[in-house]
Amino acid sequence: MPDFYDRYIALVDENIDLIDGLYTSETIFENTIEKLIQHQDYRYKPDKWTPKELLQHVIDTERIFAYRALSIARLEPKALLSFDENDYAKNSKANNRTIESLLREFKLVRQSTSILFESFDEDVFHETGISFKIKISVLAIGFTIIGHAKHHMNILNERYFINK
Repeated sequence: MPDFYDRYIALVDENIDLIDGLYTSETIFENTIEKLIQHQDYRYKPDKWTPKELLQHVIDTERIFAYRALSIARLEPKALLSFDENDYAKNSKANNRTIESLLREFKLVRQSTSILFESFDEDVFHETGISFKIKISVLAIGFTIIGHAKHHMNILNERYFINK
């Protein structure tokens, strides 16, 4: 697996089914986010995102990864472009929203992602394409989505004192 995606996929239990993993990680992530109310504007360093910006980043990234999976599943021949996560965060206006609004959006995006992946058959899961200059399969993108959310959940727990 390409290095860029490895760090996220490595966070996912290797014995988990993709669809089960999407639904399970949704619940776990929601439970973490619901603890954010008292920390929603906190930054652990001046140049780091607030929890609201981090949550918006997870939402935006999941949408982009789902689009990439759909594009590859539909045999898009063009390489899919990257995006600048910091520009997206800066322009998201996430800090003007409530945690509840962001959590609602996350749930809806995750449900949409889960249904998208449920629509793919085994052949589609093994289709590959170029995303961010890296060859990747639809299946790997699915596990990347799970691992990416887990990566940021870990950051919330470790740096934003969510479980303290």
